[in-house]
Amino acid sequence: MGFGWWKSTKTAEQLPSHVSAVLQHFTHDALPVPLAELLVSSQYSASQLELTLPFAANGIHSALLTALTESGFHGSLALTIAPNSKFSFKSIRQIVLVASGKGGVGKSTTAVNLAIALAQQGAKVGLLDADIYGPSIPTMLGAVLEKAQSPDNQHMQPLHKFGIYMQSIGFLVDPELATVWRGPMASQALLQLLNETLWPELDYLIVDMPPGTGDIQLTLSQKLPVAGAVVVTTPQDVALADAKKAIAMFRQVNIPLLGLIENMSFYLCKACGHQDDIFGSRGGVALAERYQVSVLGQLPLETQIRECADSGQPIVLNEDNQTAEIYRKIARQLIFTLYWQNQLAERQQPEILLTDD
Repeated sequence: MGFGWWKSTKTAEQLPSHVSAVLQHFTHDALPVPLAELLVSSQYSASQLELTLPFAANGIHSALLTALTESGFHGSLALTIAPNSKFSFKSIRQIVLVASGKGGVGKSTTAVNLAIALAQQGAKVGLLDADIYGPSIPTMLGAVLEKAQSPDNQHMQPLHKFGIYMQSIGFLVDPELATVWRGPMASQALLQLLNETLWPELDYLIVDMPPGTGDIQLTLSQKLPVAGAVVVTTPQDVALADAKKAIAMFRQVNIPLLGLIENMSFYLCKACGHQDDIFGSRGGVALAERYQVSVLGQLPLETQIRECADSGQPIVLNEDNQTAEIYRKIARQLIFTLYWQNQLAERQQPEILLTDD
């Protein structure tokens, strides 16, 4: 793409040299490459600089504005998005499955915090609770008493909270009653829930999958244009054994594995600072190395994560919390992975040349 992107961009005013110098050399750990290699366009005036990137990157706003101000720029900075992916399902650009081989590893907690973290980066995000038998997202998002609303008795409006749009079977059934459905019935109910929800335009739909590798998992994997899957595990051998099965399932149905998240990776004593690897050490890292996938992040075993989930205020809402920052870093890693995946797919598209012959 080169560093001369501003020369071919229509701007309100020509970029002054001190501004273009900052943009040309700016790097940040929230970006996979220097900023100049990612910029799609710019609009400049004396009071505002608007930059368009191919993905949400609010994480760089503060540092970039500081660098611009130090160079002599005294206006406001706006970051906008020109997504590099097309709509794959209705008004949804990319569908990402968050899965685990077994229950109890923090999959739903991860899906909730990840969805909000993506929205904090500036993306338009939806969250679908696909755990038909044990929907937990209404509790984790403080929406237990919410019920699905329909404008036409045929479609449902998703609930909007904490910057994300969400849908769950928990908004349709009595939380005190058990969902006693066979696999095919549950799969059909989930597809109906997905198809009949009036999703707005979304960059990402995060799907909190039920644990295991059964009917629901296969139905979603085979009938939806899934961009990729994230597998959540703990370092414990029992969890890792089931995580292997989840990885094997996604590879069987040709769904890209975007990365692995090691949850409950360690416990850090608040009193003395001692780190205790309660569920084992580096099990998730070893599994990722074996299957040649990246580790998106390692999360601690922390009381506050559970307390925040139970209270309906996910921990990622806390701006200065260290664990919340881990979730935000995982979100950025996921954004980058999906971006590069789309770039690679575009380069592999065959070029069709039309001639007059």
